[in-house]
Amino acid sequence: MPLEIAQSTPTAASIAALVQANYDLGEVVESEFLRRSFNQVYRLSFASGQRVVARLCAARPRGGPNTLFEAAALQHWSNAGCRVSRCLPAADGGVAIEVPLPEGPRALMLFEHLDGEFTGDAGEDIEAFARGLAGLHIAGESYQGPSSAYCLDLDYLLLHPLEGLLHAPTMTAELRPQFEALARRLQDDILSLGELARVLCHGDAHGSNNFVVDAKAGTCNEADANANADAKAKREAVFFDFDEAGPGYLAYELAVYPWSLHPHTPDGVATDKAKAKWLHFISAYREVRPVSDADLAAIPRFMAIRQFWLLGEYSGRIDVWGSQAIPTDYLRRQVTMLGNWQTLELPLHAS
Repeated sequence: MPLEIAQSTPTAASIAALVQANYDLGEVVESEFLRRSFNQVYRLSFASGQRVVARLCAARPRGGPNTLFEAAALQHWSNAGCRVSRCLPAADGGVAIEVPLPEGPRALMLFEHLDGEFTGDAGEDIEAFARGLAGLHIAGESYQGPSSAYCLDLDYLLLHPLEGLLHAPTMTAELRPQFEALARRLQDDILSLGELARVLCHGDAHGSNNFVVDAKAGTCNEADANANADAKAKREAVFFDFDEAGPGYLAYELAVYPWSLHPHTPDGVATDKAKAKWLHFISAYREVRPVSDADLAAIPRFMAIRQFWLLGEYSGRIDVWGSQAIPTDYLRRQVTMLGNWQTLELPLHAS
């Protein structure tokens, strides 16, 4: 009897052959499988010297890939002067091609290849990352293209991930009501803050979905007339991996970076180094684009919501990664950690 396939992994050579047949980019002379995460990512080099990144979109708990919106938003940001990795059209003009696989067809998208180094420890580079993110948000205000299939609201970030998590095979009767109570409190905390700002989000801006490079004149980092001279520094961010992009809470977008810095352990306390990175980030962002007191207050709560979102993603990948991607003892530690995070505070000024 035929086996059911959760997710297959095509070789780099087979992806290269598909791209060569479906894109007017010439002969592929080199191909490399880069990583498997939520999607599978490949790097291809052409005889012309051009390099691209190919993303084979995988099934997600949210549904299918957001291809039309993502491609249009990237073009809009690029037209506004923001440095982003744009989607490259197929020979038929489409933003993706369909790849036939044992589990069913999946979308393959091509993007411009970028060079550079991830956001590191240097204050100048962290500030460039923050200014670049602010530039994306400013430019996103005028976006009028195809609507996003997903909105980064509380349903998407918290409630739907919670439902997936509660049905994970490693969830227990003891832990289930604890996660439910944690999620309810987070939802109440956010709603109590009133109307929070919304932006066109990158959705996954943790400092490793961008490079920091030497600046060019006329980028969206310099587009805001109110930006001071420090915003015209010698370094700037170039952004890629917009799979999570969509309209959503500004506070969530700003929470992803400190979420990545904070120890993900039950008794974890942010180091002075992590706090200094956060202060570089939020100060540089606010120099370019203001953030209200309510949005600032919401950021620590959205750090916990980000963790709920991630747990929901893991629970939705069990058929591919296995149940031990989120074992019960790990979930037990998450309850303690998230309980601590619900009273977490972030500094806004150096002490």
